[in-house]
Amino acid sequence: MDDLENPDASLPAPRAARFGEGVEGKGARRERGLSGPRVGPVGRLSQFLRDVRAEMKRVSWPSVKEVKNTTIITLVAVIFFAIYLFLVDRLWAFLLLQLNHLLSWMTGSA
Repeated sequence: MDDLENPDASLPAPRAARFGEGVEGKGARRERGLSGPRVGPVGRLSQFLRDVRAEMKRVSWPSVKEVKNTTIITLVAVIFFAIYLFLVDRLWAFLLLQLNHLLSWMTGSA
């Protein structure tokens, strides 16, 4: 294709706007009163609840079998780590007690 047929071929690619930038690279501003009529707190609350209901209809809920399986996995993991941390705690307590006895024996204090 000739450069004469496509006059835009020699132009550099436009710079992508950064987040928060408006037209022509200037900072985007939100002006009061331009977003529509003001709605009171009750109107905003009812709109929020309508949006929540619409969003909850689009949620893909897990099946009963999936919930049971993940619950069992979670309980097994919690029990395993509880036992593991209990044993590590007991080991450190034993080692520190023995170190304390050793140091008191070495210094001759009762």
